[in-house]
Parts: sequence; C-alpha cells; structure tokens
Amino acid sequence: MKRHVLCGAEVLASGFPLTLTKSAKVGLITNPTGITRDGTPTFEILRERYNLCAMFSPEHGVRGNMQAGAKVTEYVDDATGITVCSFYGDGKTRANEKMASLDCVFFDIQDIGSRYYTYQYTMTEAMAVCAANQVPFVVLDRPPMIPSVPQGNILRRKHASFVGKFPTASRTGLTVGEFARYINESEGIGCDLTVIPCEGAVKSMFYDDCDLPFVLPSPNLPSVDCALLYVGTCLIEGTNLSEGRGTTKPFEFIGAPWLRSRETIALTREMMNRLDLGGVLLRETYFTPTFSKHEGQMCSGVQLHVTERDDVRPFDTALCLITAIRQLHPEFQFYDSFMKHLFGSDEILAEDFDVLSYLASQKDPVAAYARAIEAYRLYE
Repeated sequence: MKRHVLCGAEVLASGFPLTLTKSAKVGLITNPTGITRDGTPTFEILRERYNLCAMFSPEHGVRGNMQAGAKVTEYVDDATGITVCSFYGDGKTRANEKMASLDCVFFDIQDIGSRYYTYQYTMTEAMAVCAANQVPFVVLDRPPMIPSVPQGNILRRKHASFVGKFPTASRTGLTVGEFARYINESEGIGCDLTVIPCEGAVKSMFYDDCDLPFVLPSPNLPSVDCALLYVGTCLIEGTNLSEGRGTTKPFEFIGAPWLRSRETIALTREMMNRLDLGGVLLRETYFTPTFSKHEGQMCSGVQLHVTERDDVRPFDTALCLITAIRQLHPEFQFYDSFMKHLFGSDEILAEDFDVLSYLASQKDPVAAYARAIEAYRLYE
C-alpha cells in the first residue's frame, strides 16, 4: 500500500497559518510538478487565497516545455493572464525587480536530490533577492524523490556554478525545503524563510512509495529510477558520450558510435566488484538519439538497469563506468570546463585518476556533511 503524503501545497490549502492578508501581492516560482494529488496547480491554490500577480520560471519553463539550457523568456500565461518572469536566462534583472515589489514569494517545485540540478539554485538566488528586499519566502516542500542519503563527493567552491553552487554532496540527502533551511543558514542568506513541510513523508522513501502523482521534474527525467541513476550518470554530460538524451531512457542509456560495449561492461563490473557496488545490472544496448549528442547516429552502449534500489550507489557506479570507458577508448574526451562544474572538482581530469582511491578520499568529507545537515531535516 502506498504511503499517504500531503505535499506542502496541500498542507497550505488545509489551513497552514501564514500571516498574509487576502490582498497580499504574492509570486510563485513553479513548474508542472507544482500540483496537488487531484492535479490542481499550486497557482490556483494561491489565487484563491491571495493576490497572485506574478509567476517566475526556472529552467525548462513553468510549463516544463523547454529543453535543458534553453533560454526562458518573459511572457503572459494563457491560462491565468499572469506575467511569467524568467529566472533562468536574460530576464533575471526584470524578475528581481518584480520579486522585490511583492509581499511574499512562494516556491513549489519537486526536487530530485541531486547537486547538479538548477531548481534549488533558482530557489536560493530568489531567497537572496527576497532577503535583500525584506520579502518573506515560503517553500512548499515535496517528498524525497530518492531516499535522503548523502553520497558522492563534496563540491569545491572554486568550481561552483549554476549546476552546483554550494559545498554539498552530489546526492544531497535533502528535500528542497530542507535544502532551503540548510543553505539559508550555512551560507548566511538571512532570508525570512518559512518551509511548509509535507505530512506523512519519511526520509527513507522513494517518491513512488507515496500516493502523489508522478510528474516529470524535467523533460529528460521520466521515472524515479532515472532520477536515482542521474546522481551518477549526469556526469556523462561532461564528456563526449551520449547520456541518452533523445531516447526513451535518458541517463540510463550511455554510449557513442565508437564505444565497445562488452569490454566496457566487463571492466566496469570488475571495478564495481572491488567496491562492492550492487543494485545495478549493466547490459549491452544500441540506440540512436533523436537530438543532442550523436543525433541520428547509431550508438553502441550500456544500459543501466536498477535491480535493487536501496543498494544503488549511483555516483560510485557512474565513476566506474566513466573510468572504464576512458581506459578503453582513445576517442573518449572530457568537456573540461563543464565537467569541473558537474564534478565539483578537477581531480577527475587527471591522467592518473584512480576511482578507488578517490572514492575512499571522499568518505570523511561526506560523513562530515551528513552530520552538518542533520539539524535541518524535517522528516524522520
């Protein structure tokens, strides 16, 4: 039986106390995940209670119809007649001005628990704007997409970007509301922050353990298993390999026209066995991306099948796969600048990079981070 969970928007609708009047001018940062269990958009809940006069768009747009990195421009939303200001692209100055004029800003977007995801940095940048202008900020929390277990590595500040801005673990171990609480204090943002927690959520759950509808968090994250693997396989974006964009299995299909699948799988499995990594079956596959890297070209590759979710360490598994491909293929290349931002470090670019010693070096930093975030958790 699925766990009954009320998302933050539903908790607000059921009477969560906020010191806002009916005439309060409010704005909302949202996307298609901002709905209740019956499909009601959060903007409708806010329109019933306050004067919703602005919406703000993250990457992929309020309607989720934009591909990764595509510019989002200001427009008037057909369904509501409300101006949507872009918080991803060239419209940030206009968005900041509009935000500063409001009485409160709400945020309702489903996070996936990965450091290299732009939504949480849209949120923290908006929190900074609100802090500078004494505008309260409310996060309507959502349940974990994957269990809140910190894993991976810790970003070094000199490699911070909009795909990894703070020294958090690659698997952050936080919901978006917990992330807001942690960053607001640890980074000294000083926002007048309220997080409306979910009811019924626990930190060990996967999203599809609960009875809320699953909505794609972004166009290339079609499932919970995909979100789990993304914590590792997103790193493929920093290489000349296809990460499966343009297929029905993004971040589960990895390959290139020149990749030798069977040799890659054998060497990856050898590394995974040395690290006692499980929960994933590697299978030879072929695919032709309809867009993005290697568009229209037949790729040989590897499909990652999740066989036991709780055993998967996606970051470690992806590092083994990348290392194996690098060792076997002279065609392999890093996109150095982007890889440093995703990985949060330049160590992976070294010719003598050793996956086993690197992962061992990250155990203490990740453990320290796990202790640091405990005070900001909302769920047992």
